[in-house]
Amino acid sequence: MFPILPKQTACTYTRDGVRLDADVYRPDVKGDFPVLLMRQPYGRNIASTVVYAHPSWYAAHGYIVVIQDVRGRGTSEGAFQLFAHEIADGEDSVNWAANLPGSNGNVGMYGFSYQGMTQIYAAIAKPPALKTICPAMIGYDLYSDWAYEGNAFCLQTNLAWALQLATETARLGKNDKAYGALSAAARNLPLHDETPNYPEVLKLFAPESYYHDWIKYPQNTQADNYWQKLSPKTYLQNVDLPMFHIGGWFDTYLRGTLNLYQNMASRSQFHQQLLVAPWAHIPWGRKVGAGDFGVNAISPVDKMQISWFNQFLKGENTGLLDLAPVWLFEMGSNIWHNYSSLPKAFQKSYFLSSTGLAGICEDSGSLLENPESIANTFDVIVHDPWRPVPSLGGHAGIPAGVFERSHIDIRADVLTYTSEPLEQDLHLTGSIIVEISCFADKPSFDLSAIFSEVKPDGQVYNVTQGYRNYQDGMNESTRKIELQPTCIRIAQGNCLRLSLSAACFPAYAMNAGTEEDISQQKLMNSEIITITVNSSNSRILLPVVAITE
Repeated sequence: MFPILPKQTACTYTRDGVRLDADVYRPDVKGDFPVLLMRQPYGRNIASTVVYAHPSWYAAHGYIVVIQDVRGRGTSEGAFQLFAHEIADGEDSVNWAANLPGSNGNVGMYGFSYQGMTQIYAAIAKPPALKTICPAMIGYDLYSDWAYEGNAFCLQTNLAWALQLATETARLGKNDKAYGALSAAARNLPLHDETPNYPEVLKLFAPESYYHDWIKYPQNTQADNYWQKLSPKTYLQNVDLPMFHIGGWFDTYLRGTLNLYQNMASRSQFHQQLLVAPWAHIPWGRKVGAGDFGVNAISPVDKMQISWFNQFLKGENTGLLDLAPVWLFEMGSNIWHNYSSLPKAFQKSYFLSSTGLAGICEDSGSLLENPESIANTFDVIVHDPWRPVPSLGGHAGIPAGVFERSHIDIRADVLTYTSEPLEQDLHLTGSIIVEISCFADKPSFDLSAIFSEVKPDGQVYNVTQGYRNYQDGMNESTRKIELQPTCIRIAQGNCLRLSLSAACFPAYAMNAGTEEDISQQKLMNSEIITITVNSSNSRILLPVVAITE
């Protein structure tokens, strides 16, 4: 590893004259080096070190590392508008970085979340110097991969992020009153305001926040134009670069990571690498929630990215191109599996069966492999907005991850269906599909589906979940819910469980049952919703794969 020079501050100007500031880390040796660029909105001193090695570590491997404040953040000039300027500003920044003193003209980008998004937006402009990107935990379609899931607003993550960004805006503007109010709200989310999905603190102290648009634009004809103009998906079809895609089984944006990978892998002439580990959005390590996935889950990303950049920016033969392009961490066995493409799974059906008391007695609801033995029965969920079913872990809650949830499953407004103990290990990779035949007494209702494993001692640990909003509730039909993709070995002797409820709050905005826009729903007007589930016409489909030990 090379010695490095003290950090330097440098700036560039965008095509419309806005100054963007950056920190630059360099090897303290003679020669020309490739440039690694990260563009971020959180203050460049952080440099995504919540999940990555410090920029000086990358510089010591023979790179000029540039950590830049995007427009309107940190010390950069201009007004920050979520994603609005990142294509043009990204192109200008790549061109500037490529011409820094000591640069060899080749630029790569890395970073996760917003920093992952800035890579994609820069790539859309196709600057010649940008040779490769490493987008981690991103949104491909901003509506369905980021802001909403199953047409339901991802309340906790969206609200927490909006308050974080708004608080930083107040700090940069030296607005003490706004900073105090927003900071307090960020640490104790205002989930019980008069309009809980649209708290007053954001209206008063963050008028410029993206949240105002996101909460007002559920998917409809008018809103489609908003989301289409903002989403990378709209612009990426002619972009082709080698990309290293990084995701987590408990990351709220895994859908975006997989959708981008699948799109690129289906048409790219370049190597596309996918790595999905048992991580939440933050942190990347062996433990997530109450789950410990062992030493194999410790992040290999920094070392892998150095090999990736050596391959595509320095022209070294690192052997990377000889490796399988898909690396998936299997929870339960806690080992990595590699594939030439995302594995094709066999859909194994378990059918719901009940005595009609699946919300009262744990032994009433069953998952059966033999549909002929199922009687025609109904279970009922009564959703009370005064005490909604709480979220716990998964990919959409804060904190995310694995948690013991038997205390939630015993609630009367949660229907549980449990299999017999497995006679052999079950390996699942992909999306679990739940098909529920049901109707409600209100036109609008939600369904939360959580898939868990039940240990022999009765403890219940969530594996994955899905959530959907419906607007045709009074018509009985089969509702399909696609759960977050997963990869897990469920051990012999454990049982499978499906838990159904009408809320998962505050991970998702609670359905008020009033058919109002979610930005207008008042807590005091929320109505009780009754959902009737026809258990005998419902099932869960599991993506079973064969594993060769």
